[in-house]
Amino acid sequence: MAPIPSPPAQPDDNPESYVGLDALEAEQQARERGWSTVRALPPGSIITMEYVAGRLNFEVKDGSVIRCWKG
Repeated sequence: MAPIPSPPAQPDDNPESYVGLDALEAEQQARERGWSTVRALPPGSIITMEYVAGRLNFEVKDGSVIRCWKG
């Protein structure tokens, strides 16, 4: 039987720290902190629910982050 792969380590980061930031500034900070994928979405976007290690999601309204979550 093959071993179960280990997901890559994620940055030790608090998603709440991005709420209220300008979306471009938040993306830059996230990449500097080691997030491999950063995704900005408008409120109410329809998205799939798959979890992707190393991805940080921003919900952006009027150019500011209003919600942030991992995966």
